[in-house]
Amino acid sequence: MTRRSRVLAYAAALAALLALTVLAFAAGRFPLAPGELAALAANHLFGAHYRVDPAAETVVLQIRGPRILAALLVGASLAAAGTAYQGMFRNPLVSPDILGVSAGAALGAVLGIFFSQSALVIQLGAFGGGLAAVAVVIAVGASVRRHDPILALILAGIVIGTLFGSLIALLKYLADPYNQLPAITYWLLGSLAAVSPRDLALAAPFALAGLVPLYLLRWRMNLLSLPDDEARALGVPVGRLRLAVVCAATLMTAAAVAISGIIGWVGLLIPHAARLLVGPEFSRLLPLSMVLGAAFLLAVDTLSRTLAPIEIPPGVLTALIGTPFFLWLFASARRSWQ
Repeated sequence: MTRRSRVLAYAAALAALLALTVLAFAAGRFPLAPGELAALAANHLFGAHYRVDPAAETVVLQIRGPRILAALLVGASLAAAGTAYQGMFRNPLVSPDILGVSAGAALGAVLGIFFSQSALVIQLGAFGGGLAAVAVVIAVGASVRRHDPILALILAGIVIGTLFGSLIALLKYLADPYNQLPAITYWLLGSLAAVSPRDLALAAPFALAGLVPLYLLRWRMNLLSLPDDEARALGVPVGRLRLAVVCAATLMTAAAVAISGIIGWVGLLIPHAARLLVGPEFSRLLPLSMVLGAAFLLAVDTLSRTLAPIEIPPGVLTALIGTPFFLWLFASARRSWQ
């Protein structure tokens, strides 16, 4: 793959992200013309004094603005985590919830809803639940030292995810069917409708804290695709590197799930699409995956609030889009990965 083709891929992804951002600000039940958006941007970014409808300013700054920023943050975080996990597990069919972080976050949020806690407590419960689930998976995987460490992590993730899923089902069965159960179901479907600036301020530092190690370790990440013995022969502390990657990807995933609920497929599909464009080299793959993930979720969220009179949960749309793509992905994964 030539340098020019990679530059074109980055440029096209950034252009698509910019266009989708403008479209997301303009589209909705209160449509905005490009001139209004330009005037509003000039007023707030450059100190201009163009006349702008106060209602338009409220829609952009207080309603659509936080939601668009949340879509960008969640999409980029899930895509980055998926990229890291796929490289670490040497498998393009791995997603960020492989170690049970989504199930743990869902259980934490469902417990908060079940006990009628505030929105902030529910978000903190989701974040803490995701971290706790992965901590349990790491502990279980470390205790089974006679097996392949990657296989042990995956099996532990599946088992813990199933256990937490059963606990969620039990809580749904016990929940009040008129108040708690609809709230639980709505949260599990995923949504960005209620995201506030406070939510972004809570999630962004943790997402950034997870991104920084991935970026600093971007050159060593390629060595995790080698067998462990070969990586150790090159001087790489495989166990510590794998633990650092898991912790960083978990932080990003938990921060995203805490404010958006469970939105699947982003961390599975987007890294693979980016790999088709720039290859498997992690330092090239990570930034493109983040841009594509942000653009994809922003497009899905814009569709979810404009396709029908009532809002469609973005988790539903990503599943509808992701299922046929996954079938193609499954058929071509071996060829595209090699």
